[in-house]
Amino acid sequence: MWNLFAVLLAVGLLTIMIAWGKVQPLLAFVVAAMAAALMLGMPLAKIPGVIEKGIGDLLGSLVVVICLGAVFGKLIADTGAARRIAISLIDTLGPNRMPVAMTVTGFVVGLPLYYNVGFVLMIPLIFSLVYQSGRPAVALGMPLLAGLSIAHGFLPPHPSPTALVAAVHADLGKTLLYGLVVAIPTLIIAGPVFAMTLRKIQAQPAAIFRGEPKPVHELPSAFASFFTALLPVLLLGASTLVTLLRPELAQPLAFLSSPLVVMLVSYVVAIFLLGIGRGQTLPQVMGSAQEALREIAPILLIIAGAGGLKQVLTESGISAQLGTQLASLPVPPLLLAWAVATLIRVCLGSATVAGVTAAGVVGPLVQVSGVNPNLMVLAVGAGSLMFSHVNDSAFWMFKEYFGLSLRDTFRSWTMMETLVGIFGIIFVLLLSLFV
Repeated sequence: MWNLFAVLLAVGLLTIMIAWGKVQPLLAFVVAAMAAALMLGMPLAKIPGVIEKGIGDLLGSLVVVICLGAVFGKLIADTGAARRIAISLIDTLGPNRMPVAMTVTGFVVGLPLYYNVGFVLMIPLIFSLVYQSGRPAVALGMPLLAGLSIAHGFLPPHPSPTALVAAVHADLGKTLLYGLVVAIPTLIIAGPVFAMTLRKIQAQPAAIFRGEPKPVHELPSAFASFFTALLPVLLLGASTLVTLLRPELAQPLAFLSSPLVVMLVSYVVAIFLLGIGRGQTLPQVMGSAQEALREIAPILLIIAGAGGLKQVLTESGISAQLGTQLASLPVPPLLLAWAVATLIRVCLGSATVAGVTAAGVVGPLVQVSGVNPNLMVLAVGAGSLMFSHVNDSAFWMFKEYFGLSLRDTFRSWTMMETLVGIFGIIFVLLLSLFV
């Protein structure tokens, strides 16, 4: 009983430090890991080595993939490929199907771009369309932002899902395929369907968003933009499908289906197709990469800290014990993992922190219960997006960019994120009946 109480105290200390004390997450994770190790009776001389091992083990398998994902997404954004995708979809589907175009845009752009980058990149486009069409800003923009959020929380190579895949020993390709199955119906409900209820919300966006940042003729072609942005998904999805249909090919394809190789190939293709092939020099393209690596550093530090706490729980033996205790509860493991992630999300705000923290707590459930680890990643991802409120930076970004009151921000943004979390876990549970 004391061991379980010690874990709760450590997680509570982590929550207080980040949410109230505004302590940098890596430092908060290290302090919480040390506190947990002391309370669990780990020898003093062993504690630093255990934390360092946890940080190294988790980052070792993720750092290159996440950094490649960051520089790849930054190149998609900087070259105008993301904006070309949006314009092409809107032009193809026409003004009468603009909510559908915005939904697809958010999801496709969200695959390679991290949420904050995608948000800032797409906001001028949203408001430009608002001024052109006269449609309500919140109702028009919500499907796109829902697509960005769902891709961020559910789908590799985004940091939290990628870290969760490593933590619970899931398969990145299968997680991506299952994630698409869950994400699409969730997006339809939380995006265009929910947006129909938001037409009366009046936004007051800043006039600065009336202009367009770059002439359309200077953007990459639609084919180059779509092909490059979707290339990691196509490569991972194709290799996973082939190995599912022809298991004997799993070994020969192991190198080509590696996430590291997939992201490296995708980035090289993007360099030539969107950069050098359109007149940029290699140093110019690499300048974009350097900026992306600076932006991704804080996320890597969060993941590193979570690895340290996870290792303390593992080497102390509490992970196995906690897994057995959680598995004995009369609650499906996937629903339990979702609830844990939801609780952490509500307390800490950040979806990434909620996801990687929950992985250390519910990870043992995978071994004890035998639940599908790929679905566990999605269940935690759904919980990590639940009920965004005043301790989440995305909440304030949405409120200030759209010029909304707190009431309308809760009514629109918080409700959308909650619908994503609720219907996400519903579709994960339904999928668990078939896989």
